[in-house]
Amino acid sequence: MLVATYNIHHGRGTAGLFRPDRIAAVIAEIGPDLIALQEAQHYFRRGTGMLDARGIERETGLRLLLVTERPGEQGWRSNLVLLRQDARILRPPEGLRLGGLEPRGAVLAELDLGWGPFRLLATHLSLGAARRRRQAELLLRAMESGAGARLPTLLLGDLNERKPHGSALEVLRPVFGEPPRAATFPAMLPMLSLDRILGHPRGLVPGVTVHDTPLARRASDHLPLVAQLDTRVLAAASRAAAPA
Repeated sequence: MLVATYNIHHGRGTAGLFRPDRIAAVIAEIGPDLIALQEAQHYFRRGTGMLDARGIERETGLRLLLVTERPGEQGWRSNLVLLRQDARILRPPEGLRLGGLEPRGAVLAELDLGWGPFRLLATHLSLGAARRRRQAELLLRAMESGAGARLPTLLLGDLNERKPHGSALEVLRPVFGEPPRAATFPAMLPMLSLDRILGHPRGLVPGVTVHDTPLARRASDHLPLVAQLDTRVLAAASRAAAPA
């Protein structure tokens, strides 16, 4: 199962031009089963959907995971998830409030893309270290709640951690282990591993790669981060989590 996370910078490329059509083209290059987007909202018109969901569906075969019925809001606090047409949504997705000076959030969903049920947490954390630590604690608390507490979990997004042992990563490490890292920012000369894909149980995410193409370097200030999940680990963990 191919998954990705991508901070799309409000549809503005490295030159500052508003070109959300490039985002759809980059997603088509990747060809993921599921992708989480951050900053997926108009920079000035926050009540207006930024991406052409029908156009993306035609170009990539992915559909939008609807989190809220509020007009113009395609995702939750600029977090948006696209997934395969045949994906099963096992529980209505939920928007989590994570606080922060620029209000941050996460999308929580329980899904099955053909290899067994899993929990998805797609998020964008704050710039301040103390706030990121608190936000990571809230994400772990969300994992522990509900009937699906034992489900395997995919956590991905822009964690804004510049250091390998940053504040949020330290909170998440006991559950997710040492996350694989690859530089995704800035797009034209990647040096920082701000974007992460983490899996529980360990082994679910064997490694990550950066989708680095000429188009991706122009489309946003971040490059997409991609991972091929180990579906054997996912299937085994899903069976173990199933009610007896």
